[in-house]
Amino acid sequence: MATSMREPTFWILTALATRPLHGYGVLQEVGRLSEGQMKLQAGTLYAALDRLSAEGLVEPDHDEVVDGRTRRYYRLTDHGAVALDAETERLRRNARTAARQLSVRHGLETA
Repeated sequence: MATSMREPTFWILTALATRPLHGYGVLQEVGRLSEGQMKLQAGTLYAALDRLSAEGLVEPDHDEVVDGRTRRYYRLTDHGAVALDAETERLRRNARTAARQLSVRHGLETA
């Protein structure tokens, strides 16, 4: 049985699926992709990026200096893409099962 991914992890990996981003870029992309439903705090994000990096799901891509401050960009690893794909499929299966159950319920209510 596949274990579920924590929602912040899902959104961070999703945000990094198309291109490397720096921390603030990840925060913005997570908010955009989740339509404002997932709001990560900076401390939570950086702790998660450290954990995900240690797990091999993301890795530093490059650093950039902007206004004297270093921005570290992260990218999704191949292992991270496989994990995100597996979680996406798990969520699809769960949603299909729930939809079937609800359609049965709705069929009973209208009978």
